[in-house]
Amino acid sequence: MGILGWIVLGLLAGAIAKLILPGKQGGGWIVTLILGVVGALLGGFLGSVLFNAPLEDFFSIQTWLLAIGGSIIVLLIWGLITKNRGRTNA
Repeated sequence: MGILGWIVLGLLAGAIAKLILPGKQGGGWIVTLILGVVGALLGGFLGSVLFNAPLEDFFSIQTWLLAIGGSIIVLLIWGLITKNRGRTNA
């Protein structure tokens, strides 16, 4: 699967990860979708390196789970980074 496939998969995985992790991660839907692409690339990379997972097929459940898992990880990290940004000390 090429980079364009991972981008499309990442957009969808980011939306699914946002549905799984509702809350205030900050940034809105556009940032969530961009983080989903980053997460899908991260999940695919880690899956191929750590588990030697074959990621050639777009419609493989293994590919989707790795992309969604990577997106969830990136969204969790983003939520920790942006947790205190909107608050003011009064």
